[in-house]
Amino acid sequence: MKLTKGALLASLLAVAVIAHAVPLKTDTARSMVSASFKQMNVPVEAKFTKFAASIDYDAAKPDAAKASVEIDTASLDLGDPLMNKEVAKKDWFNSAQFPKASFVSSGIKAAGPGKMTVTGKLSIKGKTTDVSFPLTVKTEGGKHTFDGSLPIKRLAYNIGDGEWKDTSMVADEVLIKFRVSAAQ
Repeated sequence: MKLTKGALLASLLAVAVIAHAVPLKTDTARSMVSASFKQMNVPVEAKFTKFAASIDYDAAKPDAAKASVEIDTASLDLGDPLMNKEVAKKDWFNSAQFPKASFVSSGIKAAGPGKMTVTGKLSIKGKTTDVSFPLTVKTEGGKHTFDGSLPIKRLAYNIGDGEWKDTSMVADEVLIKFRVSAAQ
């Protein structure tokens, strides 16, 4: 079978595009995802200890970026093993049935030097919503650091069912904060 020059050129361009679309490698030791909220009006910040991020980013083409994150819901560390077990139960994350929370971008737009606006789908405990949030990007020595935060309402995702729907005990407002450090 003979390839025409046009078909050969198209094949080479496709290979070049695929080769460029390699996601950055996440440095998990320098990355973090946390949740901040108030319990009985006392601020609490807890980190998720297990998550994976995939980011396809080229600083020359920020609008072509793509990102996805998966978080192990049972990995929320509140600093107390009994509390950690409690938040994995059915009334909270129901980690047995919904082991992962996820975010998948649908659009990333430049919003000034080192700033972007990210839109996408956030899925927690079987509920998926459209979200949008600002993101800052710092590049140094070939490494990129992506910082952002996303405010959510926990009750929109049925986090805190039953007696825990009482927002005087645990506030409805939760701030998901993240930093992802990645490089080629």
